[in-house]
Amino acid sequence: MINQKQTNIQAQQQKQAMQQHLSPLQVKVMRMLEMPIAQLEDNVNRELDTNPSLEPDYDASDNSTADNAPGIDNIGDIDANGNDGSIDATDSSDAIDSADEEERRGDAINDALERIGQDDRMESDDGMTLSDYYAAPRADNAAGDNDTRQFEAGDNVTFIDTLTDQMLMEELTDEEKQIMQYLIFSLDDDGLLRTDIPTIADELAIYENIYATNDEIENVLHRLQEFNPPGIAARSLKECLTIQVERMKATPLTMMMYDVINNCYDDFINNRWEKIQRTLNISEQQAKDMRKEIKHRLNPKPGATLNETQGRSLQQITPDIIIDTDEEGRVTFELNNGRIPALKVSETDVELLAEMQHATTKAEKEALAFTQRYVDNARIFIEAIRQRNETILRTVAAIISLQKKFFLTGDDNDLRPMVLKDVSEKTGYDISTISRATRSKYAQMPWGTVSLRHFFSEGYNVGDDNIVSTKAIKSTLRQIIADEDPKNPFPDDKLVAEIKRKGYPIARRTIAKYREQMGIPVARLRKR
Repeated sequence: MINQKQTNIQAQQQKQAMQQHLSPLQVKVMRMLEMPIAQLEDNVNRELDTNPSLEPDYDASDNSTADNAPGIDNIGDIDANGNDGSIDATDSSDAIDSADEEERRGDAINDALERIGQDDRMESDDGMTLSDYYAAPRADNAAGDNDTRQFEAGDNVTFIDTLTDQMLMEELTDEEKQIMQYLIFSLDDDGLLRTDIPTIADELAIYENIYATNDEIENVLHRLQEFNPPGIAARSLKECLTIQVERMKATPLTMMMYDVINNCYDDFINNRWEKIQRTLNISEQQAKDMRKEIKHRLNPKPGATLNETQGRSLQQITPDIIIDTDEEGRVTFELNNGRIPALKVSETDVELLAEMQHATTKAEKEALAFTQRYVDNARIFIEAIRQRNETILRTVAAIISLQKKFFLTGDDNDLRPMVLKDVSEKTGYDISTISRATRSKYAQMPWGTVSLRHFFSEGYNVGDDNIVSTKAIKSTLRQIIADEDPKNPFPDDKLVAEIKRKGYPIARRTIAKYREQMGIPVARLRKR
């Protein structure tokens, strides 16, 4: 035990020593590399407001150089053979604006229960619905007696930030932090985790180069579920409501609420309150009190409490890269810089520094140090964005080169197996850099906007060492199901035979796994 502790201490000391060698520029680049365009815009605007030595360069010409490269669009191209073209820079920018107003959660319980088949697809396959119920507006304080903190996020506080701030207060290993951060990014706008644990494990291996067991991920998820607001990161509506009740002060009423959700869930979602009364042996008045309590105190959308749906959705659909193809089979790509202008260091401050180099008095030396600090920070900021842009461009160039057939056809069947290591080897960047460069970034293509992570997938050996992308297999499976007779849909055994005819000899358990990952129900629930 002592030797283990000594080993852990030595490892921590070594890690701290490595972190101390990171320069301010390296730290800034790492942070900016993770930022999607919307977040980068905010970061640039804040820096312009706080650093007087950083200025927009509105006079930047079409032949702008790397000195003011952060505010320009960078363009590259790859030909039909996958050869990288040179990456050039031109001066242009596009702004993509979008906004939706977050709906109030007054009818949220009703809405959630009406789409229970979708919300609880990992809980049950019955697709039950509830008629008009809980229609009256609910109180805003959905938290329990011991959890009354309100999460009213401001313009600069995001869904991710609020949960990340709570994560930083936890004692977690570096790997646990990475897993929790991935789980946070995987939550939907309601604050629920719709992806099952085995799929999360696969994605962590593919996208983050983290090989964690289901139990390890489950343990981290339980820690995340302890965060505020109650119910966050639940995997189903049932689990979401259960977590909230468990966080409330124990009273006879809350104990009955727990029994309803856990022991009478099917009756609850189908509004069968008379049956609930008989099952729990409670009076009609007790049932009415409980219904009122559930409506006013439980929140099926804890993520909406964080006020992040609008900003989160906007970031998700704003492309960081614009990709296009021409008739000659060339793929061109450019960064979308939104409203970010070209940047420069204040010429006035640079001239002032030159004049003050021979300062002799205390006041002159203090003024010199003050100005030097802002000028240095401005230069670091400009260089950090330049390196961010270059890293993303070269990463995208490598992705296009590796997936060249897909970018020419737009067909998921043409995606080849590709993991972070493949792009790392092609670019020379380490795996963590590729992970940062592709995280939360989106590419706009002629046929739609997709996450850069869409191009990554594991491989499946279909025989004779023929490794096929799992995305191609899923695409084929989805098409088979789309073409089936709705009156007589294929069971999984039949899907195995059908997909084998397409050239993919896949095991039945794998078919079931892929079907569930795509949110496609079993045959009996697809029958119409």
